[in-house]
Amino acid sequence: MPPFFLPKSLLSIALAAMALPFAAHAETPAIDPLTQPIASPYAAQWNRPQQPARIHGDTYYVGVGGLSVVLIDTREGLILIDGALPQSVAAIKEHILELGFRLEDIKFILNTEAHFDHSGGIAALARDSGAQVVASPLGAQALRAGSVLAMDPQAGEIDPMPAVENVREIADGETLQLGDVTVTARYTPGHTPGSTSWTWVSCEDAERTDCLNVVFGASLTPVAADDFHYLGDERHADLTPAFRRVMQDFAKLPCDILISAHPDHSGGDRKLTQLLEGVTPNPFIDAQACSSYAAKNEAKLDARIAKEKAAATK
Repeated sequence: MPPFFLPKSLLSIALAAMALPFAAHAETPAIDPLTQPIASPYAAQWNRPQQPARIHGDTYYVGVGGLSVVLIDTREGLILIDGALPQSVAAIKEHILELGFRLEDIKFILNTEAHFDHSGGIAALARDSGAQVVASPLGAQALRAGSVLAMDPQAGEIDPMPAVENVREIADGETLQLGDVTVTARYTPGHTPGSTSWTWVSCEDAERTDCLNVVFGASLTPVAADDFHYLGDERHADLTPAFRRVMQDFAKLPCDILISAHPDHSGGDRKLTQLLEGVTPNPFIDAQACSSYAAKNEAKLDARIAKEKAAATK
């Protein structure tokens, strides 16, 4: 019997079909442990799409709909504040690129609070950019552990997050200089033990003649587990005087523009919409924003204290 030969066209198809499973297997991306979604009843709302925007001068919004992430262009590198959720990382990267910046130009990643909704994406963003992460000592402790501290008001109710190995600690009032921008750490503990707000001057021009004071405010809400008492218990003294001072000091910060960690806590979601629609004057410019934010949260603290006192009398 003469030997059997496949036509070249059929032979090519057969060889390609044999190679398909191997090619498909080779192209399947590995699971990235640092960007695996953290389940939360608020995750979809927090992580909703948001178009990036230039808020003012060298300050840009690159976060998602319910979680603020800010990029500062210092002309000698970039500073990123917060990292939102692990599942927010892809959107944050896209926003940075969309605005014309490069991820590898991020030199510092600053953190407001070591809860997964503001810190969950930091480990991946630091790995992929090579940036140095900076936080308060208590914030750094929680970031390294990948979980909230035992003294956190919401301890036991907050999910763990990807741990950040290399965190530089910064003192209250200490400054971080990059290019022509100086960012100052402002401790604002209460919502978490290590909460830190960040302030800087944002300028519209390289000559730095058209400038405004910007505050990235950590959450000041007195949210806590049911068994936590701001008034104090056998675990700690009364925390309310210190938390109240934090809010009152926050109200006195030089503040032309406030960006809160959750944009909707300060009307930032509405301001972003207006900004992108071209509303003028700039809706973020509001000299009363920080004092209003502090007063709103101090009223919430009063309500929380009243609730604790009522529970204690039962």
